[in-house]
Amino acid sequence: QANKIIFPGVGEASFAMNLLNELDVIDILKKTDKPLLGICLGMQLFFSNSEEGNTNCLNVVNGRIKKFKVSNLKIPHMGWNRVEKIKESKLLINISGSDFFYFANSFYAPIAVETKAITEHGIKFTSVIEKDNYFGVQFHPEKSGISGLKLLKNFGELC
Repeated sequence: QANKIIFPGVGEASFAMNLLNELDVIDILKKTDKPLLGICLGMQLFFSNSEEGNTNCLNVVNGRIKKFKVSNLKIPHMGWNRVEKIKESKLLINISGSDFFYFANSFYAPIAVETKAITEHGIKFTSVIEKDNYFGVQFHPEKSGISGLKLLKNFGELC
């Protein structure tokens, strides 16, 4: 009955998909027409599959989630980074390239057709996606101070 859905995620892809299957909500998530915001693992589960546990995901966005394999960087990727807008995004209205967001991830989403913003941590990866009513962010807006509040406000008001 909610107007919008927030799909947070901290954890492991295969465990999360197994739990969604047990709760019988996979079809609901794949067929909803309500705005749905995936956060971190929640966004990654929108993709076709993940190297994490060799897991089939929701397949809303085509692509495979991959593990960071950059030898000279600390993994997991934890800390503050900027996002670089590469296409217009409802989530990023009134957010500039100088705003910082908090990341905590060992896996990353490839750049896809639906990618609206990217971030660099040894390689460039998707940090914001939009497809129809599906919105996703790799970072944690709830831990990102004013910038995160702006993004959550945009989701609540514009999506």
